[in-house]
Amino acid sequence: MADTLPREKTRPVRVGSVTIGGGAPVVVQSMTSTDTADAAATLEQVRALAAAGCDLVRVSVPTREAVEGFREVCAASPVPIVADIHFDYRLALAALEAGAAKLRINPGNIGSWDKVDAVIDAAGEAGAAIRIGVNAGSLEDDIASREELTLPEKLVLSSERFVEHFEARGFTDIVLSAKAHDVRTTIDTYRALSRELPQVPLHLGVTEAGTVRQGTIKSSVGLGVLLAEGIGDTLRVSLTADPVEEPPVAWGILECLGIRRRGPELVSCPTCGRTQVDLIGLAEEVERRLTGVTKPISVAVMGCVVNGPGEASGADVGVACGRGCGLIFKHGEVVRKVPEDRIVDELMAEIDRL
Repeated sequence: MADTLPREKTRPVRVGSVTIGGGAPVVVQSMTSTDTADAAATLEQVRALAAAGCDLVRVSVPTREAVEGFREVCAASPVPIVADIHFDYRLALAALEAGAAKLRINPGNIGSWDKVDAVIDAAGEAGAAIRIGVNAGSLEDDIASREELTLPEKLVLSSERFVEHFEARGFTDIVLSAKAHDVRTTIDTYRALSRELPQVPLHLGVTEAGTVRQGTIKSSVGLGVLLAEGIGDTLRVSLTADPVEEPPVAWGILECLGIRRRGPELVSCPTCGRTQVDLIGLAEEVERRLTGVTKPISVAVMGCVVNGPGEASGADVGVACGRGCGLIFKHGEVVRKVPEDRIVDELMAEIDRL
């Protein structure tokens, strides 16, 4: 029998209707980029993120003026809302009163321990969770100055300090993140956290990962390695882009590893000298048409009639293309031949029948 995965050993933490940890499905989340004081715009983005696949959405509460907008968002959101708080512990207390299901705080910038304790106690009374968010750019001075420690060791030491304090106060609804922009640092840090704090659910992320292309690559490598090892209970893919770009990447990582599936998987071969149709255009059109499909199926678009069905025999449905035509196949068996201009429509019709 296989050993228990690290994420199955973490304790479950409830965030509204969502469970993080304890072997629950890995939770996908993102963060709004709107002015939270504009409740209508923020709620519109929250709904778009939920439609794109977010189980949770984080919202900034940087000022007192943002609190009332945050309250409206919490009341109307289709998913639980996490309040992102920095520097002012009073904003954390106000966000809890306004309906936050979870707080994200960096205890190192909230202030003295009595202020941190006030947040812990208020979260406990409200039944809300807290993510302890340690960051490479804001470590406590006494840890950051220790030249004998590597950056992963510093991040773990800071994390242990905060977790121990929260648990000693009797608060265990904790999720932990320790983020850096470097992929190797991220992997080393989370591996160590999983060993040293096996009870705490981990929030994965490569912070400041970059634009869509670079951020997707860095997040896929760093988070993919950890998730494949069973490490990580929730994740955010951080991109310098419209936040709605983030959930599809997160889902793509989870689907590639067979951890969670939300919709179809597209299997398509690279072009070669045997290709006799516009394979790139066909694959891109199929991908576009699959956007609204939620069936957890595999769809293949192959460029070769001879090898296509065999190479993609595991697909639920697909097409193998020849000169100006395509063979539609299901579970590796050819069902009919169609002209090139009908390939996408016929393939989608077959998908509708699954």
